[in-house]
Amino acid sequence: MNKLKKIIDKIKNDLKNTKKNSLKINIWLFLIAFSIFILCFLWFFQIIFFNSYYKSYKTGELDKAASELRESPNLSQEKIENIAQKRDICIEIYGDNIYAATTSNKGCMEFGNKNFKVKRDFINSGLLEQHYNLINSRYQNETLIYALKLDANLYAFINASLEPMDSTITILSNQFIFTTIIVLILSLIIGYFISRKLSKPITKISNEARKLADGNFSANFKTDINIYEINELANSLNYAKDELSKTESLKRDLMANVSHDLKTPLTMIKAYAEMVRDLTYANKEKREENLNTIIEETDRLALLVNDILDLSATESGNTALKIEKIDLIELINQVIQRFKILSEQEHYHFIFTHPEKTIINADYKRIYQVIYNLTNNAINYTGKDKKVYINIEETKQKYIVQIRDTGKGIKKEDIKHIWDKYYHSDKKHKRNNYGTGLGLSIVKNILQIHNYKYGVESSSKGSTFYFEIPKK
Repeated sequence: MNKLKKIIDKIKNDLKNTKKNSLKINIWLFLIAFSIFILCFLWFFQIIFFNSYYKSYKTGELDKAASELRESPNLSQEKIENIAQKRDICIEIYGDNIYAATTSNKGCMEFGNKNFKVKRDFINSGLLEQHYNLINSRYQNETLIYALKLDANLYAFINASLEPMDSTITILSNQFIFTTIIVLILSLIIGYFISRKLSKPITKISNEARKLADGNFSANFKTDINIYEINELANSLNYAKDELSKTESLKRDLMANVSHDLKTPLTMIKAYAEMVRDLTYANKEKREENLNTIIEETDRLALLVNDILDLSATESGNTALKIEKIDLIELINQVIQRFKILSEQEHYHFIFTHPEKTIINADYKRIYQVIYNLTNNAINYTGKDKKVYINIEETKQKYIVQIRDTGKGIKKEDIKHIWDKYYHSDKKHKRNNYGTGLGLSIVKNILQIHNYKYGVESSSKGSTFYFEIPKK
């Protein structure tokens, strides 16, 4: 009793510190309500409907016995007694040549008298079967009778005595009261521990999720409970935490890198502007050189701003595509022409192979930007031979555009990250000569809104970026 009292006191103290609408309380109340429902169900069917069920059961036994009599080709005294004993009923077979009666130990109606009213009425009625409900004057109890006609001159009278159930119901009622009290107490205690076990991991997950919402990526959603749905929730939240952590890291890198790229040209522009103002304004050659540097840095700054705006537009999903027929060969030649200065001054080589004719349906401006960014990327990372290979491969269903450099390639673990904004394997910002570090992110978003498949293959001999354009 002392142990039970301690458990109850523990439950009381725990409930005081638990919110009324908490998961633990709701599960606990649900289990208690379920126990009460089961007890009420048993009460109705075991106590209130006991007599009705008992009578229905006996009626069913009479029907089964009648079926066995109909299906028996040869009725004998032994057969009739076997059926009567098995069903706990009384049977009389009455006819011109056969008279057989058997009596169970529960008390039966006396059918031996030929003038017995039920027998006489049924035989004279011409009916094939009839149910009767009488009071047995000998035992003063209710008796069910099933009379049926087996053939032209053969009748069967089956009856079962219904024992008074009042005392039995009283005993069951008293017993059920104690059972109900015990079951309710057990439901309170067991329900409490079940609700506590189920709610504990969810409460833990909720607390960890609150940490995550506050920007604490050390939150751990691991649980010790072996429930599939809760484990799936924990795994999903751990995955979301990892992805948010990566996003936060990339956001910090992006801010640092953009700030760096903005600061560098602005510093250069200011420095050279001051130089023109204070030192070289009278020297035409020096002045022109300094002004050209200012223009170049301004162009670089404009390129960075445009790339940021383009990336923001494609990521937001607000980019409306203007689909038109495009000569892809002509478009790529225009991109190569744009890098002509590199061929002339720095001896870059662009090797372009293609079919005779390549007409596609796409957004001209966006596809131009994709080819330009991938070519620019190849220029930045190609090998000492300064070669960039551009190839259009044609199949029955699609065109495959490939742009290859001859550099050192990309590490296997870095390939899945190269499409991220400003991603670098060494995690340090690297400012190249002809880009902003956002080019591949822009490529990815443009190809995604076109629903084009894309990817990269890399080895120690170089990297090949590709995308597929379906034929329409």
